[in-house]
Amino acid sequence: MIMEFIKDISVVVGLWILFYNLSAWQREHRGKRNIELAEETLALFYEAKDVIAWMRNPMGFTNETDSIKQEERESNEEFEARKRASFIFVRYNQNKELFNKIHSFRYRFMAQIGKEEVKPFYDLDKLIKEIVTSARMLVFLWSEKYHKNEEEQEKKREQINKHEKIIWDTFSDDDPINAKVDKLILDIEKICKDVIMARGTLHGFLNLPIKSEGK
Repeated sequence: MIMEFIKDISVVVGLWILFYNLSAWQREHRGKRNIELAEETLALFYEAKDVIAWMRNPMGFTNETDSIKQEERESNEEFEARKRASFIFVRYNQNKELFNKIHSFRYRFMAQIGKEEVKPFYDLDKLIKEIVTSARMLVFLWSEKYHKNEEEQEKKREQINKHEKIIWDTFSDDDPINAKVDKLILDIEKICKDVIMARGTLHGFLNLPIKSEGK
């Protein structure tokens, strides 16, 4: 009787160990997938930051506008304005694959990391649209010549100044785009590094850096 009881207990313990090991393997595998996703996502955002800086670099190159041709009913002013703003569109299109990849990662991020953690993706998309939209607005504003009065002309100058600060890096502390880029990078860093460090898990606890006394 006692031997049979011990045998039954051994079977139960063996099954529990098997289940625990399987569950631990699944958690470890899921954790590794999340970490890989977080690392790759963070790298893509760093790359996007550099691309945005390049898009807004006020230094242009003639080969970037070589393909821009004047349209049949386009005035010289309209053509020059479109050509002047075209570097934004050219540089955006050169890096469109990167932005599309980040956009596609958003859905994996929602599924693996959490729906509440994808705000930086939307912020980046909104930022890119803001830059491109300002470039389109400037095509119109730069080419517009007629003004009813001085007040209307001053209003136009203010609009031009506003949109030029968006498409061109001012290299100043109050640059409107750089501040937004820095904020979204800080946000995605916090989210991704929490995943990479696996905070709140046994894996994270076991891999915490050891601090010396007094530090």
